[in-house]
Amino acid sequence: MVDLSRVKIFAVIGAGTMGREIAQVALMSNLFNKVILHDIDNNALSDAKNYITTGLKKIESKGKLGQNLTTDSLLENLVITKDLITAVKNADFIVEAIPEVMELKQELFKQLGESSPEHTVLATNTSTMSITKIAEGSNKPEKVIGMHFFTPVPLLRLIEVIKGEKTSQETFDLGVLIGKNLPALKGKRYIAQIEKESPGFIVNRLTISTSPFFSWILDMATNKGIPYEKIDNDFITPPDLGPLAKWDYFGIDIAIDVLNYFAETVSPEFAPGKTLTNLLKEGNLGRKTGKGIYEWIEGKPKIKSPEKAGLFNLEQFYAIQLNEGCRLLEEGIVKSYKIIDDTMLAGMDMPGPFRAGKNNYEKWSLILEEIVKITGITYYKPCDMMKSGEFLKFKK
Repeated sequence: MVDLSRVKIFAVIGAGTMGREIAQVALMSNLFNKVILHDIDNNALSDAKNYITTGLKKIESKGKLGQNLTTDSLLENLVITKDLITAVKNADFIVEAIPEVMELKQELFKQLGESSPEHTVLATNTSTMSITKIAEGSNKPEKVIGMHFFTPVPLLRLIEVIKGEKTSQETFDLGVLIGKNLPALKGKRYIAQIEKESPGFIVNRLTISTSPFFSWILDMATNKGIPYEKIDNDFITPPDLGPLAKWDYFGIDIAIDVLNYFAETVSPEFAPGKTLTNLLKEGNLGRKTGKGIYEWIEGKPKIKSPEKAGLFNLEQFYAIQLNEGCRLLEEGIVKSYKIIDDTMLAGMDMPGPFRAGKNNYEKWSLILEEIVKITGITYYKPCDMMKSGEFLKFKK
């Protein structure tokens, strides 16, 4: 049985959005003697400390910080440093939160393996990539897990904990236990325990599965001069962000990195289309540059019309996700479709595809056949488990 009390020093590598939020919930848990936050950029560290301080004060003002806990008392446990060796030399548990570039992660894990104590668990916050490959250079792959948080980390309940091929059960169990003890403002943490890795794990595997469809739609809209907001409005009601606006929100460069990774590991049909590729070449990366698929003003996309294109619908979206969920069952990534639905709800605040799909899989299979016919994307052919309804046997 794993012992949480042996984890006294919790380190986070990378002080960007994810890293600072992970450090904040680690502080809020009040489990650790020290929470160390490392980055190579002084400005990133300074911004992170200000962000964490502001976040803790806001939570404290609402009386949700925890009994006898104050912002000042928790901040006494925070250490920020530019020096990697200082950050990890005594750490018991380390979470990496650097950009989604395999080579960067592998190089960091090599350094972490060399500089951290033998017992230290190394967790990667990768949202899509192979835990096994990230662990390769660490010299202790049995101590490496995936621990995928969802932003905003202090708010959302989900953490996906993933085994690599060589991850020990003790390492996995410790990651699950720590995850369960990190607070979330929306309620009790939900830990999706994933014993077999796959690109994107559960949430991103399902959400990214729709990307070839939306990339095709985007190129079609570009070629035919259909306003992008009308396409998005087929799937959402403003001011919610539609699927195209979300690419802009997170960054066209990040979207393309993810699509290229899925093109290599899942299907070549995930390769980004012409419109996305051209936006990257032009340096129009979305919200962060002020222009992408949309123009962005004060952090919001400029929406010119509330009208719908009337060309697409949410059933197509859910049919694709149901098919991908059935693939996860076929591949043995999870043993129950309830896990998939619960994971989607905890991480995305949206129902998973099986809730409605169990009554609509025959209709949705026909919808997928039509999508294949229209787009030429053969990846969307309904898998056997979806067409037959065999997934119904995998409720628990």
